[in-house]
Amino acid sequence: MKHESGSISINTENIFPIIKKWLYSEKDIFIRELVSNASDAISKMKKLDAMGEAELPEGNKFEIKVIVNKNDKTIKVIDNGLGMTEEEVKKYINQIAFSGAVDFLEKYKDKSDDGQIIGHFGLGFYSAFMVSQRVQIDTLSYQKDAAAVRWVSDGGTEFEMSDSDRNERGTTITLYLADDSLEFTEEYTMRTTLEKYFAFLPYELYLEDAAKVEEKKEETKEGEETPAAEPKKPEPLNDTQPLWLKNPKDCTDEEYKQFYSKVFHDFNEPLFWIHLNMDYPFNLKGILYFPKLKHEFETNEGQIKLYYNQVFVADNIKEVIPEFLLLLKGVLDCPDLPLNVSRSFLQNDGYVNKISTHITKKVADKLTSIFENDRENYNKYWDDINPFVKYGCLREEKFYDRVKDVLIFKSTKGGYTTLKEYLENNKDKHENKVFYVSDENQQAQYIKLFNENGMEAVILTNMIDNHFMSLLESKGAGLQFNRIDADISASMKQENTGIPEADVSYLESLFKETVNDEKLKIQVESLKNETIPAVVLLSEQSRRMQEMSKMFGGMDMGHMFPKEQTLVLNSSNKLVKALLDLKEKDERKEDVKLVSEHIYDLAMMSHQTLGPDAMAKFIQRSNEILMKVL
Repeated sequence: MKHESGSISINTENIFPIIKKWLYSEKDIFIRELVSNASDAISKMKKLDAMGEAELPEGNKFEIKVIVNKNDKTIKVIDNGLGMTEEEVKKYINQIAFSGAVDFLEKYKDKSDDGQIIGHFGLGFYSAFMVSQRVQIDTLSYQKDAAAVRWVSDGGTEFEMSDSDRNERGTTITLYLADDSLEFTEEYTMRTTLEKYFAFLPYELYLEDAAKVEEKKEETKEGEETPAAEPKKPEPLNDTQPLWLKNPKDCTDEEYKQFYSKVFHDFNEPLFWIHLNMDYPFNLKGILYFPKLKHEFETNEGQIKLYYNQVFVADNIKEVIPEFLLLLKGVLDCPDLPLNVSRSFLQNDGYVNKISTHITKKVADKLTSIFENDRENYNKYWDDINPFVKYGCLREEKFYDRVKDVLIFKSTKGGYTTLKEYLENNKDKHENKVFYVSDENQQAQYIKLFNENGMEAVILTNMIDNHFMSLLESKGAGLQFNRIDADISASMKQENTGIPEADVSYLESLFKETVNDEKLKIQVESLKNETIPAVVLLSEQSRRMQEMSKMFGGMDMGHMFPKEQTLVLNSSNKLVKALLDLKEKDERKEDVKLVSEHIYDLAMMSHQTLGPDAMAKFIQRSNEILMKVL
C-alpha cells in the first residue's frame, strides 16, 4: 500500500486529553480494553470458521500475549484473531463518531463512571493513549490477499498508515509509554493487572518480560560454551474454563470449595453455595457463596465479582446485584449486560432490574429448599447467615415475602424455632407476645426464671435485630417483641400470697431512700423462685428509645424518653422477709440500709453493667458484709 497520513475523524481535537482526564484515576483500564479487544477478535475468528466463511490452519491454537519491555518503555498486546484490512483500519480506528467534547464532558462528569466511559463509544482502543505518547498497530487480516497494515499516532489527531512487516494473522498493538506510566513495564505490576481482569479469559493469556529475556541472552553469551537448556513452556495466567461455566450437576462439592478458596483467598470453607445457570430469558451464570462470618454483618466485607464474557469488570456493582447480597462472596458473568455504559443507565435499565430480581429469587429459593429438605443443617448455618437474611428482609420486601416462613430463632430451650412455632408453643403463657434475649450472660438470671417456669425466649443478639423486630411487628397483626427483662409473667408468680399494704409501703419507702430516687417504680410480688431477692424491669418502649438515641451519635434523649425502670421485690425471698422483720428495730437500721443497697445492686447487675462508681461501692459493701459474717 502507499504511505498515507491524515487526521482522525472526530468532532473535537480534545478527545485524547479528555480520555486522559476522565480515566486517569483508573489507568489500568487500558489493558482491560486492549486485551478484551484481542479476545473479541479471536471470538469473531472462531465464529467465521464455524460458519465456513474462513479456514483455520491445522493445529491452530488461539492465544493472546502481552510483552512488557522496560528497556524500550513499551507494551505489546498480540493476538491471532481475525486481524484488520486497510479499509477496516480506516473505518474502525480513524473514524470516531460522537457528539463533541461539551456533550461528552457533561454526560460523564460523574467520576464514579470513570471506568465505563470508554466502551460506551467503542473507544476501547483509544484508552491506550491514557498511558502512551505513541501507539502503533500492526495487523494482518484473515482475508486472502489482504496486506499487512501499520497505523501510528502520537496521541494527537494525526496518524500515519503504511505497509507492515507482520506476516501472521492477527493484530499487535505496541504502546510507547509516557514517563508517568512506566510502572506498567514492570512484570509484577502487569501480571497483577492481568490476573485482576483476565483470570478467567476464554483464551490462553501469556505474559513475557522482554527485558529479562534479553538479560538471560546476554548472560548465556558471556557464560559457558555449552548450549543453554530449552526454556520451559510458559504457563497461561488464566483458567479458560471457570467452574461457573459447567453444568451444576457436573460439579463436585470439592470443586466448589477449591474455586472459592482460589478466587477469594479464604481458606475457611463456605457454608453452602448457589450455582446460577440461565440462558433464557437472559444469559446469566455464576456462583454465590455463603461464607462463614467472622464478625457482625456491619464489619463483614463481602465480594461479588462481576464479569462480562469472562472479563472482570468490577466488585460489588450495586446497580446489578441487590445490595444485601453484597454480604456474600461470589462471581457473576452477565454477557448480555450493557456494562460499558454509565451506572445511571444501569440503575434505570429494566433488564438489569430483572437480573437483580432473579438473583434475589434464586437465593430465597435456596434457603427455602435447605429449610424444607435439610432442617438440621439449616439450623447449623443460621448463626452465620442470619445477619444476611435479616438485612435482606429489611432491604427487599420481595425477599422477605419469599423467606418469611423459613426465618428461625435460637431458643433458650435449646434448638431453633420459627415464629409460627414459637407463638403456637407459648400461646397459653403470652398471646401474640415474643420474649427475647439480647445478652445471654447479662440476662442469665432472667433466663433462669423463664426456664424454671417452663417459658421460652428467643435469642436476638445482633445489632440488626432491633430493626428486624420492628419489621416483624409491622407485618404481624398485634405481634409484640419484649425483652426478657421487660415483664414479669403471671406464670412466675405464686397465687394468693399477697402481703399487707403496710409492708408494701415500707419496702417502697426503704428502697427509694436507699437508692435516693423518689421516682423509682417499685413493685412487690411473690415469685415462685424464692432465691432471687429482686429483679429490675425496663419497659420495651423505653429500651428501644434508648437504643435509638445511641444510634444518633449518643445523643441524650433522656428528657424526652425517661427510663421506665421498675424494681420488683420478691416477698417470698428470705432477705426481703428479713428486711420486713427488722423494720421496727432502730438499732439495725445500718444493717437494713446495707442489705437493701446490696439487693438493689444485685438486681441492677443482672440487668446491666454497673458504672465505675457503683461497682467500687458494691465491692466495698461486699467486704463490709463479709466482715459482719465473720
